[in-house]
Amino acid sequence: MIEQALAAFLLAFPALFSIVNPPGGAIIFNEVTAGHSHDQRAALARRVAVYSTFVMLGALWFGTYVLSFFGVSLDALRIAGGLVVSARAYEMLSAPGNTQERKQREAQPAAGVSSRELGGYAFFPLTLPFTTGPGTIAVAISLGTARPDKWAAMGAFYAGATGAVLAMALLIWASYAMADRLAAVLGETGRVVVARLAAFLLLGIGVQIALNGIVPVLHRALG
Repeated sequence: MIEQALAAFLLAFPALFSIVNPPGGAIIFNEVTAGHSHDQRAALARRVAVYSTFVMLGALWFGTYVLSFFGVSLDALRIAGGLVVSARAYEMLSAPGNTQERKQREAQPAAGVSSRELGGYAFFPLTLPFTTGPGTIAVAISLGTARPDKWAAMGAFYAGATGAVLAMALLIWASYAMADRLAAVLGETGRVVVARLAAFLLLGIGVQIALNGIVPVLHRALG
């Protein structure tokens, strides 16, 4: 059980890290919240992390069941989810500038607002779609398709994957709360390097998720 939970954590955490990319997001967060005090940005970072937790857990726990309700098989979900994740990773690899520009546009409504209004932007746009947008939701749903069929193994899987979500939320909180320092350390070059490495890792995870659906389908077709 522990090994299964650890395997789920090691699958989910890199996938979520790759698509969320807290260090890269922290640089933009630092830009759009410039002019506000460190304490205000830390409080906002905590709120964004909490909201992001609910978004990721909702997609992870219930996404596959909602889709299955409409008659989509688990293998079909795995193939589709893996292809979506792979396509998103390829886009991040081939055109990282487009991803950066999109993130900046998503977070822009929160720029230049007063301190009193800033908290109202924690969910939209800073959580959704900036931090945990459609790409993150698609990855979380795809991770849910990797769950085993047996109940005991499924419980271990969801425990490990949930741990990955909580670890990601803590990383979002820490990265955004220390966004000014992280931006100074990483710089533009460091952000690009982190984004490229994360995208390549996400591509491999997407292919693996798709293979988890393709192999059983081929076995049934050829058997």
